[in-house]
Amino acid sequence: MLDFIREAASVVPSKRQLAWFENNFFAFIHFGMNTFTDREWGTGTEAESLFNPSKLDCDQWVDAVKSAGMKGMILVAKHHDGFCLWDTKLTDHSVMNSPFGRDIVREASEACRRGGIRFGFYLSPWDRNSRYYGTPAYNDYFCGQLEELLTNYGEIAEVWFDNACGEGPDGKKQEYDFPRYISLIRRLQPEAVIFNDYGPDARWCGNEAGIARESEWAVVPSELCFYSDVQSGPGPLSEEGSLDGIYSTGRYLGSLDSILYSKGLVFCPSEFDTSIRPGWFWHRNEEPKSVDELMRVYMTTVGNNAGLNLNIPPTDEGLIDERDAARLKEFGDAIKGAFGTPVPSGLERAGGTDELPVYRISFDKVRKDIRHVILREDLTKGQRISEFRIGSEKGLGMHFPWAQGSTVGNCRILTLADHFTGQNPLIGEHIGGVDHLLLEVSASRGKVFLKSAEVY
Repeated sequence: MLDFIREAASVVPSKRQLAWFENNFFAFIHFGMNTFTDREWGTGTEAESLFNPSKLDCDQWVDAVKSAGMKGMILVAKHHDGFCLWDTKLTDHSVMNSPFGRDIVREASEACRRGGIRFGFYLSPWDRNSRYYGTPAYNDYFCGQLEELLTNYGEIAEVWFDNACGEGPDGKKQEYDFPRYISLIRRLQPEAVIFNDYGPDARWCGNEAGIARESEWAVVPSELCFYSDVQSGPGPLSEEGSLDGIYSTGRYLGSLDSILYSKGLVFCPSEFDTSIRPGWFWHRNEEPKSVDELMRVYMTTVGNNAGLNLNIPPTDEGLIDERDAARLKEFGDAIKGAFGTPVPSGLERAGGTDELPVYRISFDKVRKDIRHVILREDLTKGQRISEFRIGSEKGLGMHFPWAQGSTVGNCRILTLADHFTGQNPLIGEHIGGVDHLLLEVSASRGKVFLKSAEVY
C-alpha cells in the first residue's frame, strides 16, 4: 500500500493543465437561438429569421468579463438546437442565414485577442437539427464542425464538451466518438485544454450550482476519467472491488479509500460551470446573483483547486445586460479588495518532517487585520497534502485552529475564524493580534512541496 501511495503522490499535470490552472477563471457565454425564443433548450426547428441581435458588440462582452478578473471566454458556438454561430459550410442552420448574417465566433475570438484574454468554445455533441444525428455519419459531420472551429479562429485555449445525448430522427441514440474528437483537437490545437465529463484534461465538477467538495483532488481514479493518461499502477484493493460507474457527482473522488480500488490514477482537475443568473440563456425578468453568492462560488472553486466558468448570457440585442455588467464590476472589485495586495510576510520551515512539516508565516509587526490565507502546492511534484491547519501559539494554540482543511493543490483559500480580529468561536478566546501564524500539515501522501503561503 505504501508504494501505491507514493505513486499517487507522483501523478502530475501536463504543461497544458499547469497553464490552465494559471488561467482557471473564465466566462461562459450562452448566446443563440434560445436567446430569442426565451427558452433554455431549443427544438432544432427554429427559423433562422428569429436570430437578429441589433447591437451585438463582443468588445463590450470582453470589457464586462475582464472587470470581474476573468482570464478568458468560452463561447457556446452551437447548443443542442444545432444553430451555429459561425460561417459553417456544413449546414444552412447558422447565423450566416439569419438577418444578422455575421460570424459571431470570429467577432468574439478577435475581441478576446484585442482585450488580452483567452478564447475557447463549447460545441454541443447533441444536435437536434442535423439529419445525420443518430447515425455513424454524424461523427464525420461533428468532426467537420470541429475542424472549422479549430482552424479558422486562431489559438483556442479550451474546447468544452458535455455528454448531452438524445435520439435522432429514426429514434436511434447517437454514439459519440470522443477518442476521435480528442485526437483531432490534439492534432490541430495541441495546447488546447479539453473538458469533458471523463477527461482528458479537465472534468465536470458534478453540479451546476457552484457547490464544491471539501476535498478537491485532481488525482482521481482512471475509471472516472477514462480519456486521461494513466500514471500509476493499480491500487492494492483493485482486485477486491470495482469502481465501474463512478461519476463526477461523487463527494469523495480522489480520497485514499477510493483510489485504493482503482486500476490506475490520472491527473484531471475539476471545473465548475454555473451561471450568474438562474438560467443559462438571457431572460428579461431574471436578476443576477449577489456579490456574496458569487464570492462564495469563487472561493470554493478557484479557491479550492478547481476552475470556474461563470456564465454571462448576452441579451437579445447582443450586449451583456447592464445589470450583469454592473454586478461583474462589483464582483471584480470584491475579489481585488480581498486579494489585491498581500500582507508582507515571510515563510520558513519551523519543524516537523518532510511529510508532516510545520511552517511559520511571519509578519514585520503585530497584525490585527488578517482575514485570508492562500496556500499553493508545487503541482509539478504532485498533489500531496491531505490535511492541514493554521493557528497561533497564543492561548490554546493549534489545538483550536483558526482555519483548517484537507486538500490544497493549485490554490486553497482559507478564511480565518472571525477574521482573526475577535473571538474564536471554538473556544471563546480573544487573541488581539499576532506577529506570525503556524501552518501544520497533519496528513500527506509524501514529501510536501509547498509553493507559497500568502496572507491577506
